[in-house]
Order: sequence, then C-alpha cells, then structure tokens
Amino acid sequence: MRRAAFIYEDALSRHELRSDHPMRPVRLRYTYQLLQEYGAFDNPEAVLLDPRSATDQELTWLHTPEYVAAVKALGSGAGGVDGARFGFSGQGDNPVYPNMFEAATLSTGASLLAAEMVASGEVGAAFNISGGLHHAAAGNASGFCVFNDPALAVHYFLKRGMRVAYVDIDAHHGDGVQGAFYNDNRALTISVHESGRYLFPGTGAVAELGEGAGLGYSVNLPLYPYTADDDYIEAFSQVVPPLVRAFDPDVLVTQLGIDSYHSDPLTHLQVTTEGYIEAVRQLSALGLPWLAMGGGGYDVNAVARAWTLAYGVMLDTEWPDQLPAAFAQEHGAGRLRDQLSPEIPPDIKTDIRRHLGDMVAQIRQQIFPLHGLR
Repeated sequence: MRRAAFIYEDALSRHELRSDHPMRPVRLRYTYQLLQEYGAFDNPEAVLLDPRSATDQELTWLHTPEYVAAVKALGSGAGGVDGARFGFSGQGDNPVYPNMFEAATLSTGASLLAAEMVASGEVGAAFNISGGLHHAAAGNASGFCVFNDPALAVHYFLKRGMRVAYVDIDAHHGDGVQGAFYNDNRALTISVHESGRYLFPGTGAVAELGEGAGLGYSVNLPLYPYTADDDYIEAFSQVVPPLVRAFDPDVLVTQLGIDSYHSDPLTHLQVTTEGYIEAVRQLSALGLPWLAMGGGGYDVNAVARAWTLAYGVMLDTEWPDQLPAAFAQEHGAGRLRDQLSPEIPPDIKTDIRRHLGDMVAQIRQQIFPLHGLR
C-alpha cells in the first residue's frame, strides 16, 4: 500500500470558459463526488488536500512575466491588453472569462502542491485532476490551457536535482511540455496521442526527437484514428515501460487525459475504461514516486469514471463495478467499467496495425539505441 494524495476543492470546478465550450470544469466535481460516494477518502492511505494558488514567481519558471501580467489583466476585465496576441479569442479555444487568472493559478498550484507532497516523500502518489493543461506555451495560451502546470511541476522536480520521466496519454500531443524540455536530458517526455495528421495540435511525430543534449529524450507515439484497447495497449507496452526503466528517473509525472475515450466528442480514438486503466496500471507498476494530473476529457461521465478508476490504482483499491445509486441516478450510468468495446471495421483495423507497427519500429530504430535498448 502507498499513501495517495488527491487534490480537490470545489472552487476548481466553478468557472465556465464559455457556455458552449467543450471544456467543462464541472467534470472535476463529478469525479470527486463519485470517489466520495465510493468512500475513497475514508481509506487510511488516502490524503484529501485543498489546493493552493501558484505564485507569480512559480509561473515564471516557464511563462514570461509579460504573459503572466496579460492573463491577470484580461481575467480582471482591465482594458489595454490585446488578448489575441497571447492566444485568447472570444469564440476560439481560449476565451477570456471572469477570474481566469485565479482559476488558472489555482489548478496550477494544485499540481505544484502535489509535486511537493511527492518530492518530500509524504505520499507515494498524488493526483490533481484539475491539472494536465499541457498545451500552454511560455508566452501564449493554447488548446484550452492558460498555464502549463505539467511543465511547471517538471521544473519543480528538476530544481530539486531529480530526473523526471513525463508520460502523457491524452489524445492530443503534449506539445507544450515537449517544447519546454526539448533540449534537456534531465527530463524524458513521452506522449502517446492521436496522430497530428488528424488532430490538434498537428505535432507529435516520431521525428520530433529532441535537440542538443535532449536528443532522444522527446518520444512520440502517434496513433491512427480509431485505435482501440488491444492495439493501444500493445503499442504502449512496447514503448513506454522499457524507455522509462532505461532512463531510470527519480520521479514519474503523468498526464492522464481521457479524451482517448471512444465517445469523446473531440477525438477519434476508441479506447474504453479497460484500455485506459491498463495503461495507468502499467505506469503504477513502474514503482516510482508518482505525480498524476488530469487533462483532456469531454464526455464528462467517462471522465468521472476513468479518473475514479485511476485513483483506485494509486490506492491499490478496486471499486465495486455497480455505481453508487446517487451518482447513477444523476448521470444515467449503471457501471463503473465499460462492458463492451467498439467494433472496428476490418479494413480500418488493418490500417491501424500497419501504422502502429511502423511507428513502434521507428521508435525502436531511432530512440531505443540512444537509451541502450535494442
């Protein structure tokens, strides 16, 4: 058994980016409610913590002071700042909304608090479901992300002299985190995502290997659309655990987005809770101090179930499959785990397997030797 922290307070789920925006922070509250109904926080190894806000100084480990000031001004309604210059637009991915700075610094600070708990050894794992906002860059918002809390958490560990393996299983490429450490061999970044040929942000090819000292420390496994559990896990198993073990990090940082889910409205992957949680189990089995963050996920019912399962892995606890009555009644779902997998047409299945075989072969050829692997 290991102690596992869960960072949550209702303030994390109260804001709204825009009435029709697919990113719905209420999904965080649903996840917390489901875990609470399962009695997760009565577990003696569970540690429920309120978040704290990130400081301006912490934000500038990655973000420019000018950008931090712009987010603060825009969120407060102050005039004189051109939002478009910093990646914000009314009808785009990143609208300006009231108290945006406060909401973004709270979810970012929650990841930094989780990192502090893991680095100190107070817990063996910590989960901030409000984090995982992996697209934000040094000077602009991107892809629903204002501040890049995963990159800031990695910076925190690096500042303590720790080597970090970062694994991102969001359906979208973790471009902001990759970019932050592209020249750095102290951080191994691995992103398993739907190919950028078919999905935002259009990056994440195997050929993005890192540069300079970081050559071979940026790893990308791009997936073909409609990839389902069996092929997903086969490819994941061949790439992620061997590279993390070869790198031999001091800490594991993971982004556990569940927009890979088969009914997610924004992506094309066909993963179920079973494929998702098998990947989480493999990450847990690495046996490292572990900071986990949320990320994408736009089918809110699937988000709550998947992240509940993930926290169960951290606590080494299996929740009953029958959902608690109150949650099931409110959300119209009867079971925690999916019972069926999507049917993939044979011709698409052939394309998926061919694509994955090629991607894994490229990774083995171009990256494995740099880490002493065959």
